[in-house]
Amino acid sequence: MTLPPPHSSPGPLPRFPADFLWGVSTSAQQIEGAVDEDGRGRSAWDAFTAVPGRVKDGTDSAVATDHYHRYREDVALLAELGAGAYRFSVSWPRVLPDGTGRVNAAGLDFYDRLVDELLAAGVQPLPTLYHWDTPQPLEEAGGWLVRDTAHAFAAYADVVAARLGDRVPRWITLNEPAEVTLLGYGLGVHAPGRQLLFDALPAAHHQLLGHGLALQALRARGADSVGIANSHGPTWPASETAADRDAADLYDLLLNRLFADPLLLGRYPDEELAALLPGPVADDLKLISQPLDWYGINYYQPTRVGAPDPATPTTDFGGIPLPPELPFAPREITGRPRTAFGWPVVPEALTELLTAFRDRYGAALPPIVITENGCSYDGVEDPERIAFLDAHLRALHDAMAAGVDVRGYFVWSLLDNFEWAEGYAQRFGLVHVDHETLTRTPKASFHWLRDALRAQR
Repeated sequence: MTLPPPHSSPGPLPRFPADFLWGVSTSAQQIEGAVDEDGRGRSAWDAFTAVPGRVKDGTDSAVATDHYHRYREDVALLAELGAGAYRFSVSWPRVLPDGTGRVNAAGLDFYDRLVDELLAAGVQPLPTLYHWDTPQPLEEAGGWLVRDTAHAFAAYADVVAARLGDRVPRWITLNEPAEVTLLGYGLGVHAPGRQLLFDALPAAHHQLLGHGLALQALRARGADSVGIANSHGPTWPASETAADRDAADLYDLLLNRLFADPLLLGRYPDEELAALLPGPVADDLKLISQPLDWYGINYYQPTRVGAPDPATPTTDFGGIPLPPELPFAPREITGRPRTAFGWPVVPEALTELLTAFRDRYGAALPPIVITENGCSYDGVEDPERIAFLDAHLRALHDAMAAGVDVRGYFVWSLLDNFEWAEGYAQRFGLVHVDHETLTRTPKASFHWLRDALRAQR
């Protein structure tokens, strides 16, 4: 599959099932703002962005897109788009400012209003309980490196479900535990800024344990549709040499199988790796592998990986500096269009990923929802984003035609937002946000997707 030329007018999308769930995604830390209002506590990302040099443009998310005050305007945009569902995240420190204990009623009230506004607009709410904003008091106590955080997360899940569960049909526990582990604790380029390399692995296990405990809490509150949102992508060896294949296999293990295998197979993909993890791992895996109603996949790009080679040094991965002692090294994927973020555009790799999941996990794989897929491009006229979305939806349809059970697709993101360590330089939104005035302007891709969704009805 190849992308259509950026300024072409793609034909109609293939037909998706009538009950296919179409939506868009956001996260609290990236859009809400109001970080010091109405009793919200501090998050690990608030602490991280306060350190000069950690965000490329020196910004923070104190205001972001001001969704906290402008949520009605944003829900109206969702209704205009024709989105069937809105995947947002609940801010843990807005609900529990200390991470445990005292509940901030004003924080729960905000999500109560948001859910009611969505339902009135005919948009299904899909909350994510954790999208990287660990309450700073918990982070200072060890964060996801310690087991107590998993239990604190389950208690928080219970508080949110008790308030919203009567109107919320679907839930997501965690978003992208791989990135939290590897970028936040392993490399230190995301919050909390730790540089532990392979000593970050306890953060992976404790997040998965937190997922299992939160799943129990949600079920106890009557939730009957629960998933997780994991980031996945194919890993391609730089060559067929044994060294490159071994390096790619290790990278694939850390990014893909380390998080999918425990959830879907009830085991870690490598016994030596499992031996490095803390706690009663075998007992924990019984909690981690409780059946899911669906499995969320965030897909952006494949990765080409080889063995470290002094003759062809690689110092960064997508702009992220890598220490030289790692046993693998990214290699450039050539001959592909690139987003403004520099990521290669490879829609057919989504088909490859989904069919590989079907083959690896078989009957253990529940229905899949694409919980994130999108791209960064500048401008309100954004034909490149239209081409990206069109090609990826066709690739998704190809996977479904090949027998992969996919039930929904969510675009990242509704709004241009605070893009973590990139600040406001990268624009993933269907809606342009002027970060000075906060004016929302739907992009050409917004109108294209609106029309495409109407044609699916």
